[in-house]
Amino acid sequence: MKWLTSSSIKNMTKFFLAILFLLFATSTYSQKLSQVSMLDGAKLSYFSIQTDQNVLIRISDEGKVLEWGLEIMSERSNYYSPRLQPFLARVEYYDQHSDSSFKGKVKSIGTCFITYYGANETEQKRGKPKSFGSIYLDYFSNYDEKSLQGKLKQIGTLSLEYHRPYENEAFRGKLKSIGSSAITYYSAFDDRYNTGKIKGIGAVSYVWYSPLNHTYMRGGLKTNNYRQLISGTTYILQ
Repeated sequence: MKWLTSSSIKNMTKFFLAILFLLFATSTYSQKLSQVSMLDGAKLSYFSIQTDQNVLIRISDEGKVLEWGLEIMSERSNYYSPRLQPFLARVEYYDQHSDSSFKGKVKSIGTCFITYYGANETEQKRGKPKSFGSIYLDYFSNYDEKSLQGKLKQIGTLSLEYHRPYENEAFRGKLKSIGSSAITYYSAFDDRYNTGKIKGIGAVSYVWYSPLNHTYMRGGLKTNNYRQLISGTTYILQ
């Protein structure tokens, strides 16, 4: 191939490197843990997995698929509807010939393919989502503490930890950390009016109104935002 010059070889090399980079980026970042929602600023409501088509798939702490769709912000204010808007694309389900543990469950949402743990798995995993595209999920097994069994243990590269039943009543059983982001809660000693509410996520701190501040704002967030991006994940305090 004498007709190839050193310049053309360099250009071809750059082209193939660019293709490899795009393939790697797509497989690595096409799906991710996008949101964590906390009901009343205290208790986990759902996790949201974001697909490469910006579809949000909301799941419970045990991996149950709650809903999927698009999140749209109001044009008049920084407000998002609590319900997702329908995603108008192809959605497929596993047919009657599939494994009995996930027969009839959603198989794909747009370009995001979903797999499940099969009937031969332990009870704590059986029939639960195993992957959303490139994101794999794992659950606490029957070898773990009883209060944790069946709960999500891993979402992609992020490990989940929960407070144990013998800990302070204000945060017993609640999320303790997601990846490197620790989650702390107010105890009765800290703030008896807002016991159990989020005190901090990672480096972000939260302060809540109490009757001593404004009676009409009781329980409302005093500092920081209800939606906060922390370590690549948006935390929503409803």
